[in-house]
Formats: sequence, structure tokens, C-alpha cells
Amino acid sequence: MFSFDNDRMILTSDIIRSVQGEADAQAVYREVRNSGDFIGFARQFAFDVDHRVSRNALWTLTKATDKEIAQLQPMLDELIDQALKTDSSSVRRLSLNVVDMLEMKEEDLRSDLYDFCLEHAVDVEELPGIQAICIKIAYRISTFYPELMAELKRILEGMEIEYYKPAVKSIRNRILSGKYQ
Repeated sequence: MFSFDNDRMILTSDIIRSVQGEADAQAVYREVRNSGDFIGFARQFAFDVDHRVSRNALWTLTKATDKEIAQLQPMLDELIDQALKTDSSSVRRLSLNVVDMLEMKEEDLRSDLYDFCLEHAVDVEELPGIQAICIKIAYRISTFYPELMAELKRILEGMEIEYYKPAVKSIRNRILSGKYQ
């Protein structure tokens, strides 16, 4: 299904759209890794209007090492904007996962991201993967401001935990017990 030129996969929207499993995602990741151009790949595919293309591109990016993903640091705001605005839950979750993989400094903090994360973390209608990553990101933002940490802990303590899935319960409990870093 994939096309090659001199043993190199030619990455196109059609190729990215056709990714269907871990083996395909790993094959695309290897091509991106071999090119060394994670930012070019992300700019070309991660924001595609076709949610399947953007989802698969973001999924591929989650395979990257810390050093590789750090190339996307200049795109932090774009990735946050995508997570906040997309109507695709898969693109939202994967965008947030990539954001979580990036360095977050105090000057990078955005109140709209914090508010979004708090809202989606406790929304029992939200997918558990999004709830969990929202809790993690809200925690990371809160580490810069004690008053935000206190607010986050109050919100987490107030959750009616029986309505949440194990992934959400786990991250919540780890933060409240002081065992999350």
C-alpha cells in the first residue's frame, strides 16, 4: 500500500490517511525519524482538515523520543489551539498528548488551556483518555502557581469518583496523594 522511492517511503496525505495499525504508524514514524524533520511533518500533516490525516500524523508523533518531539516546541501554541478548537475527539486527545510531551515553561502557560483542561477533566461525558491527559496538563500548569494547585486539588477532591474510569481515577489519586511527577 505504501509507495517507495529509492527505499524511502513517500509521505503523502493519502499515505498518512491509510495508516491503520501500529505497524503502519511505526513505518511512518521511521520515515519521519530518518528524515529528521519532525516539524516539517507536523506542519504538513498534523493540522490537515481531514481529521483522519491529522489524527494519524499526531499518532505517529507520539512515537517520537523526547529529543525528537522537542523539535515541535516552536509549535506549542498551534498544537494547543488545535486541541482546544477541533471537533474530533481523537485529534483533541492526540494533540493534548503531544502538548504533554513538550516542555512547558511558565511563560508558555495559557489560561485558556488551563480552563479547558479543568472543564474536560471533570466532564463525565468526555472520553477517559481526554479527561486523564487534561488532569495531567492542568497539574503541570498548576506547578507554577500555588493558588492554581490548590484550585486543582479542590476540584479533584470534589469529583464523584465512581463516575470515572480507572485511568482518570489513577491520575487523580496520584496527584492528590503527592505521588505524581
